[in-house]
Amino acid sequence: MTLNIEQARHAMIEQQVRPWNVVDMQALGAMNAMPRERFVPAQYKSLAFTDAALPIGHGEWMLKPVLEGRMPQALKPGANDAELEIGTGSGFITACLAHLARAVTSIDIHADFVDAAKAKLAELEITNVQYECVDALTYRPDRQFDAIAVTGAVAVVPETFKQWLRPNGRLFVIQGQSPVQEAVCITRTGDAFETESLFETDVPYLLGASPKQLFSL
Repeated sequence: MTLNIEQARHAMIEQQVRPWNVVDMQALGAMNAMPRERFVPAQYKSLAFTDAALPIGHGEWMLKPVLEGRMPQALKPGANDAELEIGTGSGFITACLAHLARAVTSIDIHADFVDAAKAKLAELEITNVQYECVDALTYRPDRQFDAIAVTGAVAVVPETFKQWLRPNGRLFVIQGQSPVQEAVCITRTGDAFETESLFETDVPYLLGASPKQLFSL
């Protein structure tokens, strides 16, 4: 049976994403506008709109649609915002953020992820994204950002991530110990940071950001 792409996309948004408390029309609009099926590995295209994380290589995963919706809703990207995405991955979240913000910088440690995302967004004529192949834990940007989206978990939020925020900037990140991690939105208020707890989840860690192993004799 042939998959009806638009019906499947509509069902994904209405039956998965909305019921998971994604009500922001901009976030929903970005997910509807971006062709998720073009960012899914070829062997999983029939699963492009299912409520499942999908493997994309290097032990990394494309997040579930519900998480891809909660992220921009928490960040509330503005049309004049400059955003940083930590973890390009499949490129789908990159495309959604680019749809909402003025400019996006997307970084990933895997060069093939960066190259593939760049090609896919070019096909969609999305031109407001800069890409860098770099380790997020050693990255040193030359500017600050209005919003930062971290697409993998961290055991502890690096202080550097917070320092990359402009005043009133927002950071979406998933922190803590698997299998019970916490998604939070951190807002910079002057030299202080306010943390809002959003929901519990369980996603793979950024490379190098998993909990340290404790050994005992």
